Amino acid sequence: MGQAFKNKINNMQVYLVGGAVRDKLLGLKIKDRDWVVVGATPKQMLDLNYQQVGADFPVFLHPKSKEEYALARTERKTGQGYNGFECYAAQDVTLEQDLLRRDLTINAMALDEHDHIVDPYHGQQDLVDKKLRHVSAAFIEDPLRVFRVARFAARYAALGFTIADETMALMQAICHSGEIQHLSAERVWQETARSLSGPSPEIYIDVLKQCGALNVWFPELATLWGIPNPEKWHPEIDTGVHTLMVLQQAAKLSEKLTVRFAALVHDLGKGLTPEKYLPSHPGHEKSGLSAIKTLCERIKAPNDCRELAMIMSEYHTHVHRAFELKASTIVKMFSQCDPWRKPERFKEFLLACEADARGRTGFENRPYPNADFIWQAYQVALQVDVKAIVESGLKGEAIKQRLTEYRIKAISHLKATYQH
Repeated sequence: MGQAFKNKINNMQVYLVGGAVRDKLLGLKIKDRDWVVVGATPKQMLDLNYQQVGADFPVFLHPKSKEEYALARTERKTGQGYNGFECYAAQDVTLEQDLLRRDLTINAMALDEHDHIVDPYHGQQDLVDKKLRHVSAAFIEDPLRVFRVARFAARYAALGFTIADETMALMQAICHSGEIQHLSAERVWQETARSLSGPSPEIYIDVLKQCGALNVWFPELATLWGIPNPEKWHPEIDTGVHTLMVLQQAAKLSEKLTVRFAALVHDLGKGLTPEKYLPSHPGHEKSGLSAIKTLCERIKAPNDCRELAMIMSEYHTHVHRAFELKASTIVKMFSQCDPWRKPERFKEFLLACEADARGRTGFENRPYPNADFIWQAYQVALQVDVKAIVESGLKGEAIKQRLTEYRIKAISHLKATYQH
């Protein structure tokens, strides 16, 4: 750990803490290094040319590495939500006190200058046992920890980690208390985006469902569990189960957050189907649009995620029925999805459609030629010579009509080659 530990004056001690220690012990690549300084004052840090950046409590940037060094601190709950804490940072705060305020035991370890592990809350044992366990009863004071633990559960699911029962009980208590409602949408989206971008995003959603957070922040999604689908097309039947399977497939097909988010919310319309129609869902494609808008506004999802999700909801069944569609219907879909100006977004849409097709019991490894066919249809429509139509003397709306006619004709020829 070298240079960073050499900054010592008087009784000042520097420790590597948190995720860097955890991932070092797990044999994983360390992404960020956070440091805690015990026995120092802000003035001493400034005298060493550290740059102070913390507004609520003393955090400093190392003059060379620019890594974060925080003075050891304790926290006391004074209000609601993630920011409702009063921090105390002084020379008399011990390392053990600082580690006590952390969320999970596996994040409450430190490494000293001699590479000795300081582990007062048995994080090493929980690494061995593959348990995500809270450090203290103060866990319940910070509602953001519900989303953080769900993110860690998703991040380390492949290693076999699970949430300790007593920690899940505290997460449920936070959700039932209403405290979770006081989080900012920005923090909820930040945790969600990081989790959706990770290796097992479906675990994140499943954990939020188990503890009750999904009901509070993603009610349009939470309502899908228990909604049936026709068994012929969906052997898994339950729409919520299907949604997690689609998200899992999307994670295999693409690393893009937009694709994964579209996969997650593509069937929100099924939660609005009148009971008399079940297990069918006529018109769920369009009925889901308002639900997606509402959800995106609540969690402040970025525009690119919202736009792809809207396209996915409205047109995914078009792609599933690609070989049955009239050429004119395909061209109409193109006019709405606008692959002419946004071909990359259209590629993402087709990936999300493939994830939907494979996110069903027994369909996980089935080929999905529909996406290739629709992409080829786009390519042949793209080859229609717009310049020649303009130069033919047509004006205004007539140009658009002729262009549409030629595109329909080109796609009709393509369909004929598939049928033969």
